[in-house]
Amino acid sequence: MKQINQSAAFVISHSTWLAQFDCATLLSKMLGLCEMTAIYIVDKNQQVIYWNLGMERLTGLRTEEVIAKACLAEYALVSADDDKAQSIRLTQANGDKIALKKVSQILFDRSGMFAGGIALLTEVSESASNTFLPKVLATSRQNFHGILSRSPTMHDVFQIIQNAAETEATVLVRGESGSGKELVAKAIHTLSVRSNAPFLAVNCAALSSNLLESELFGHVRGAFTGAIKDHSGLFQRANGGTLFLDEVAELPLELQAKLLRVLQERNYIPVGGSRTIDVDVRIVAATHRSLREEVKNGHFREDLMYRLRVVPIFLPPLRERREDISLLIWHFITQHNDERVRIIEKIDPQAMRVLLDYSWPGNVRELHNIVEYAFAVGRGATLRVSELPPEFREPRVAEALKQPQHAISLNPEDEVSAIRQALEQSRGRAGLAANLLGMSRVTFWRKRKLYGL
Repeated sequence: MKQINQSAAFVISHSTWLAQFDCATLLSKMLGLCEMTAIYIVDKNQQVIYWNLGMERLTGLRTEEVIAKACLAEYALVSADDDKAQSIRLTQANGDKIALKKVSQILFDRSGMFAGGIALLTEVSESASNTFLPKVLATSRQNFHGILSRSPTMHDVFQIIQNAAETEATVLVRGESGSGKELVAKAIHTLSVRSNAPFLAVNCAALSSNLLESELFGHVRGAFTGAIKDHSGLFQRANGGTLFLDEVAELPLELQAKLLRVLQERNYIPVGGSRTIDVDVRIVAATHRSLREEVKNGHFREDLMYRLRVVPIFLPPLRERREDISLLIWHFITQHNDERVRIIEKIDPQAMRVLLDYSWPGNVRELHNIVEYAFAVGRGATLRVSELPPEFREPRVAEALKQPQHAISLNPEDEVSAIRQALEQSRGRAGLAANLLGMSRVTFWRKRKLYGL
């Protein structure tokens, strides 16, 4: 009797608390917290009245395709038995079937009549969803113009990209090497009114000062030895469209002044030329460095920094959005499966654990390269640890990679020592050594050449 009285008191007190809230708002907020869990609701006529993102991911059916329509037999909720957990086989949009557990609750109206139900679906084996080839890799919300992510942080970035694309503002994308900065620039271009005009890109760290000036602004015949004809620069070829300046922090100071003029005056003079050329180009720049720090160190013009970072976008590194790792792994596996050289259907649990625990200093680009490596060296339907690059089996390098990645700022003697140590840890692999030091590959190559290493 005492237990019954306690239960009654619990119900009464919580009913009083619930009465303070609008039930529809409360339900909406609660469902919003479960966005990635597969939940749906049907009414008394078995028509779908709620279908969340988790259901889209699991079934491949979009919300607009099912709302206000009669649900399939697998989803029907009609009797008290539906309050018990059930094992069902679900038919996905592509015709494949998967095993699921359905947990549901029947709902009744005030008169006690059947009013519908709410159900939650989970895959029978959670580990299977990580190690076996998923049938639905990414919903539209997880694939934003080629940028794959289920991370809430990245979804905030997607919204900034969407909003910035609707304007003509100059955008500065900051992120580590391999994090997808060029994909951001392409998304901005695609979503803008300039989408039908050219999108061109240049890596400012990949060319010498003279070559870069000619590539950006063009030159006239006879401007220098070898200039046997007029050359249209990227600004002229991208007229009306978007120009992506990658690693803009590496731009020499003399070219920074010329770029500033283009942004301010919308015109420039080709190398060796005497007349100005008007141009209408939107600039999206990118860097893995802090431009404010570069300004403090005297390597970058402050006025140009303010011109470039009207809309700054910060891309988080892959190690800060670990929920994206398995999504990206399966995305790249599917791409290579299409080549039919090797078909991977499963990832060995130990290999998946190693991949999930890795710090990914090279971000998405490194992840793609590692999947490509596995396809090249391995065979069979299962991806195993032995098919991953050596650093995944070398504790010394793996531990070093888990350390914070900061660009080194040392005197020449210490810098030589740091580069040698990085090369030793990475066993001579320049790309990995550059990542250990927080440098771009071009900067690392330049410093090795400078010090004769």
